[in-house]
Amino acid sequence: VIGQPTKSKRQKEPGENKIRPVNKKVKPKTPKMKERESADPSLKSQSILTQVMDKGRFQKLAATLSLSAGQSIELRCKGSNVTWNYPSYLDTFKDSRLSIKQLDKYGQLILANSTAADTGEYSCWLQLCNGDKCRKDETKTGSTYIFFTDKEELFVPTPSYFEIVYLNPDKPAVIPCRVTTPSAKVTLHREFPAEEIEADGTDIIYDVKKGFIYQHPTSDHKGIVYCKAESQGAPQISIKYHLLYVEVPKGPPSATIAASSRRAEVSDSVHVICTVLGEPDVDVNFRWQYPGQESERPVIIQNFWRLINRGTGQTTRISKSVLLVEDFEARDAGNYICIAQNPHGETTVATKVELN
Repeated sequence: VIGQPTKSKRQKEPGENKIRPVNKKVKPKTPKMKERESADPSLKSQSILTQVMDKGRFQKLAATLSLSAGQSIELRCKGSNVTWNYPSYLDTFKDSRLSIKQLDKYGQLILANSTAADTGEYSCWLQLCNGDKCRKDETKTGSTYIFFTDKEELFVPTPSYFEIVYLNPDKPAVIPCRVTTPSAKVTLHREFPAEEIEADGTDIIYDVKKGFIYQHPTSDHKGIVYCKAESQGAPQISIKYHLLYVEVPKGPPSATIAASSRRAEVSDSVHVICTVLGEPDVDVNFRWQYPGQESERPVIIQNFWRLINRGTGQTTRISKSVLLVEDFEARDAGNYICIAQNPHGETTVATKVELN
């Protein structure tokens, strides 16, 4: 009885009476919605991320959102322990336009005076913590890709004018010429010989959020390419991308070790060099064990790497760690052990240096 007056505000005169009996049938529909939400996590995850609109209104976000560059945006994510993800360059440059706060019931992200470079994915999720250990709550996440459109900047700006893209035969390669206007027409071009590269939708596809994707890279794809975009005006050209073909077996580092001399005199200088050939975009970490380590013998260790062309159209990364012992003495004689590690595992190699 109490509920009837609030339901009959007569905003829709004839329809109001029709809606009332339908409302009685909502109960059986409710579990159906819950089933659908649990079956499709994306429906549920979108509900925790909202955009704050004018006059305190809130809007749930779709998979993509287009705003004009220069606008500010406020996003909120429900929860008392929220983690955010956003275009990484905002962290790189410690951008003061970005503000992130955690309030009692929600996390807040504000981006002021947006630019075309802010185009990218913005997402959030709840952290479930037990003591010091935290994990992502996969059922409570939200994500949207925001285009900050700018007629003067059809391509999302990058810090460099030239970028290297590695072509691995066992995984797709991305030429990341992303646009700020989703409706822009984008084409891919080879610099030499000058020609357009057709995106056939199978081997080469275009994803407006990522760029051009080579599904099955081969050595035929190597070279210098660029993208061209058109949208209601003169076409614009992206930066250049140097595509390098890589064919190095995946796995723990392939390491070798060598000393400048197997036998050393007292007061000699001895170099021990640990060398790894591997994938161009895979970092290698080095650790050393050497005879004078326990007695805190001072040594000099230098690490460096460079790319080499093996002459077969393949590019390899050569990583080196050099251990230098100055003024060799008796305690320096013995085994020099190098442990090289990459994400696939580690390899240990050793060599012996004796005192003459």
